[in-house]
This record gives sequence, structure tokens and C-alpha cells, in this order.
Amino acid sequence: MKTRKVLALAGVTLLAAGVLAACSGGSATKGEQTFAFTYETDPDNLNYLTTSKAATSNITSNVIDGLLENDRYGNLIPSMAEDWSVSKDGLTYTYKIRQDAKWYTAEGEEYAPVKAQDFVTGLKYATDKKSQALYLVQDSIKGLDAYAKGETTDFAQVGIKALDDQTVQYTLNKPESFWNSKTTMGVLAPVNEEFLNSKGDDFAKATDPSSILYNGPYLLKSLVAKSSVEFAKNPNYWDKDNVHVDKIKLSFWDGQDTSKPAENFKDGSLTAARLYPTSASFAELEKTMKDNIVYTQQDSTTYLVGTNIDRQSYKYTSKTSDEQKTSTKKALLNKDFRQAIAFGFDRTAYASQVNGASGASKILRNLFVPPTFVQADGKNFGDMVKEKLVTYGDEWKDVNLTDAQDGLYNPEKAKAEFVKAKSALQAEGVQFPIHLDMPVDQTATTKVQRVQSFKQSVEETLGADNVVIDIQQLQKDEVLNITYFAETAAGEDWDISDNVGWTPDFADPSTYLDIIKPSVGENTKTYLGFDSGTDNAAAKKVGLNDYEKLVTEAGNDTIDVAKRYDKYAAAQAWLTDSALIIPTTSLTGRPILSKMVPFTMPFAFSGNKGTSDPLLYKYLELQDKAVTADEYQKAQDKWLKEKEESNKKAQEELAKHVK
Repeated sequence: MKTRKVLALAGVTLLAAGVLAACSGGSATKGEQTFAFTYETDPDNLNYLTTSKAATSNITSNVIDGLLENDRYGNLIPSMAEDWSVSKDGLTYTYKIRQDAKWYTAEGEEYAPVKAQDFVTGLKYATDKKSQALYLVQDSIKGLDAYAKGETTDFAQVGIKALDDQTVQYTLNKPESFWNSKTTMGVLAPVNEEFLNSKGDDFAKATDPSSILYNGPYLLKSLVAKSSVEFAKNPNYWDKDNVHVDKIKLSFWDGQDTSKPAENFKDGSLTAARLYPTSASFAELEKTMKDNIVYTQQDSTTYLVGTNIDRQSYKYTSKTSDEQKTSTKKALLNKDFRQAIAFGFDRTAYASQVNGASGASKILRNLFVPPTFVQADGKNFGDMVKEKLVTYGDEWKDVNLTDAQDGLYNPEKAKAEFVKAKSALQAEGVQFPIHLDMPVDQTATTKVQRVQSFKQSVEETLGADNVVIDIQQLQKDEVLNITYFAETAAGEDWDISDNVGWTPDFADPSTYLDIIKPSVGENTKTYLGFDSGTDNAAAKKVGLNDYEKLVTEAGNDTIDVAKRYDKYAAAQAWLTDSALIIPTTSLTGRPILSKMVPFTMPFAFSGNKGTSDPLLYKYLELQDKAVTADEYQKAQDKWLKEKEESNKKAQEELAKHVK
């Protein structure tokens, strides 16, 4: 279904991209250190091998280690594997498991060594249980696709082998220059077979810390639904010297009182706090703590507005007739209509409901794949996309796709596209206005404000006699159940939704673009309202089969990275022109108050061990006083310089692993 990278629209887990590497500001906190923060969504389980939801990985990424992890500059470094090598043909990866890697119980008692076989057991379990993230590796590892489909029944035929207790080897179908970045994901994590069998169906129960074993920097001590999550430092962890914070305490926050995080930071209850410039108390906060308000840099998470092209459920709707339902379906299948929505949506006004007018642009995003996610031949990915996009029509010639500005909002273009759409739709018997149901968590103030802003700009641009956004204000659990947690398309009860986002799993554009392939995509239901692999008529009508051909062709180019990225840029251009999903914002780029030493956490644009979501606590350092904006800027400048040098050195080191 969804990889852990599918995120519920967040309100507070927005820090990591801005708190990564070293800084001299502030004094180090003495004695036992506790990091106190907030969370919004409870996990439905702790099964890091099978689930794909961020609510789970926010926890498990801090307690489970895989083969590799990211350092503070984004380089992949040893974790459970102390060393690794790749064959010259790029097909065989061999990892040496460190001798001091151990499994521990929730109480910190040693259970067993981590062995190579644990990785084999983990992948077999993930495949047998039809892991939501299996697609990450199903076509990568030799023989895994056939086993997953039941064409073979002997897992020994799959390209993963424990050569001995300390050596695990993977054989791939074709070279993947980004393979190592996948090793940070839960689907490739280890599990102890004896423990797994002893737990049976009780393995990885959401509220039971004793239902899993731990090999990472922290132990989960308690999880109380809609209340709290608590971690403690694993005292016997192999790399405990790099674990500086002793306890983690997360408190549930429903997003309703937007002044509360700042108040809790000021009274010492929180170590970091997201700020809401639209809250009533923000003006006063600016007066007293202006020098400490820091805007974090943008990350690789993309939030978006999805369009349900094959809605099946109407429990939550303002539609009063079948005619209205049919008219909406036909409208959402019309590209000109979708483009009218995309061009008529004022993203700056939308983002200002979270970041305030002065900070709105700092989180804006115009492409599903961030424009700087990868580079080739001296060009960013966004530049490659622009070259392809302009061939689709004049409406794209003057569009700016870079981050931190609204390159799409254009009322005149929106009206022009709507005129074309209305003419075609009226010929099909469509009745206007088109009613679009848009669900929102009624207790989350800023989320309500965002959808109200969306409604205002679209209706103002296109006319409420043409399009009406019907906001469905629901309880938090109801919204999650019909969007984020819906298991099939039949449960996706909405027409348009801004309730999810995507964080990449590995360092390649395919990590974004593969997920909505109509034949095997893992998130077609979440973003577009249809189940993949069902030969869906709506998917055909909007041309998603053409999109899949572009993505597949790009994926087949495994040798020339520049050509590969260029082909993926063509797929992104098609997706942008289709307006099936409308990017809005990044996860980070938002104001915070923090006592985290800037840039001490691991960094990466993808994977489970260095992204902005999950928030990782290994390497994190704290200071006594709130970070100032000046301290943060100096730390960022220093980090960017060091990162460039470190990345270059890491690239040179890669050649030593080829054997």
C-alpha cells in the first residue's frame, strides 16, 4: 500500500532538515539529557518490516538499525554492517556484520547477537506478510518477484544469502547505483527468528514495547495512545558514544491550540516547538523571542493535493444527487478542469495559514520530485523537467519550478483552462457547479485554515457558480481512516485531499514517480483514488498508462545516470501537465524554537536514517539556551561548506568498495 514515507499532513514533526551538523552556539546541557517534543499520529503497529506509515517509522527508526545509516552530511556509513563491497558488474553486494551488534529486550537485557541470517529472516517475513514497502526491493533482488507472486515457493532461490554468521550477500537483477540507500529502509531490516516465532501474531503490537527486539540507539519504554511515547538510551548499544540524549519524551498534541507548543517551550516543557505565525499569540512571541525564531531549510518531503478520479464511497459528502456525483467524476477526468484548479490555487495564501505571510514562500514546492533532488550534466532535476514541460503547451512557458515560490498560481491561465473544460464537459451533459468534497481534521486549526484558503482562492478565480469546494470538517480519526489509513480505494472518501505527503525512500527519482504507476503503484489509492493492478478505466482515461511507459523506460536505463534522470524528467513533466496531483509545500522550512544544537542530527534526502521524517535522535546534541537565528545561520553556512567537502570525499571512497 503505502511506504512509511506516506505522511499524514503534519503539524509538528517539522524539524530535522534544519537541525543537522555541528555548531558552537550555546552551552552543552550537563547531566542527564531529555528531549521533549510532540507528536500527532499514533502508530497502528510497530512492525518495521511490513508497515509503511510514518507514524510507525518515527518510532522504529530510532530503535532498529539496518546495514547502513547516514551521517550528518548525508553520506552512507556503516551501521549493523561494519564494511561492504560491490562486484564490478554492480550486481552483488556483500556486507560484513559487526561482531558487537546485539539484540536487546525492551528492558535492555541482551537477547542474542545480530547475525547475517537475521536479514534473510527479515526479508522472508516481509515478503510472506506482503509488506507495504516490498515494492522497494521486489524488482531489485534476484528471484524475489517470483517468490512474492507465488511462482516459486523456495526462498533459497531469492538473491539474499547468509554466507556465514557475519556475512550477508544480495544479488540484484540489474545494477542500482542507489541500492545502498535502500538498506536504511525497514523492509531490509533484520529480525531474530527465534523471537519472531515466539511472539507469533503478537509480534510488533502497537502499544507493547516488549513485542519487538532492539538493536538501535534507543529502547521504547512506553506508548500510550493519544497521550505519550517515551524512549530511553540503549546503554549497551555498540555506538553509544554517539547517543547524547538519554531520554525522549513525546506528548500527543491534537493541533488545536496553536499557541501551546511555544508556551510549553518557554516554560521548559518542550525542547523544541513548531511555531504558528497565524496564532493569536505569535505577535507577542515575536516581541520577546524574535532573535530565537529560526526557519529551517526545505527538505525532500512533498505535500500535495490529490484528485480522486474514481471515487466509490460517499459517506462524507455534500452532494445531494447522483447527478452531482457523476458530474464531479467527469470533471476530475478532464485535464483542462484539473489544470484550472492547479492554476487557480493560491499556494502562497495557503502556506501563509501555517507560516504567516512573511514565511509562506519558505515552504512552497511546485514539483512532486523536488527540483534539486538529483543533478546530472550540471543541471538540477527541475531544469530538466522545465525543458520537457514547455513542449506540452504555451501555458508552461513562463512557469518557474524552483522551490520557495509559487510558480503555478495564475488566475488568467486558470480561467482559460476552465473555459475549455466547461465547453467539453457540458457536451457530456455535466451540470455546474462542480462540487468537490475536501476532508479536514476539524480540531487542527491550521489545517482548517488551509483548506478554507484553498476554497477561497479556487472559488474566487473560477467562480462559485462553476466550482464549489465543500469542506468536510471531521474528527481526526475519521479523516485518517478515509485518507491516510484507508486500505483500499473503496475507503478513500473524498474528491480532493491535502491530507498526505511523500518522503523519498532512496536516492533516485523513481522513489517518487514509481508510486503511482497504475499497474503496480503503491499509492494510486492514496493520491488518485483507485487500486493499482485493476486495469482501472479512470486511470486509462486520464492517460496513466502513458505515464507508466515513461517511468518504466526511465527505470530500464541503469547504466547512464544522466539519461536515466532525463527520462524521469520527462515522466515528471507529464505528471505536472496532467495536474493529477498538485504539489503544495515541503515538510520543513517552517519556524521553530529549539534547544537542539543546529545540524547535529543525521541528514539525507531519502531513506529512514536521515530524513526530516522520521525525526532521529542519534547524534542529536542539546544546548541550555534557545538557538538564535544568527547561530543557526552561521551553523548552516559552516555545514554547507563541510557537506560539500565531505560528499566529494565520500564519492572518491566509493571506488574502494568495488571488488
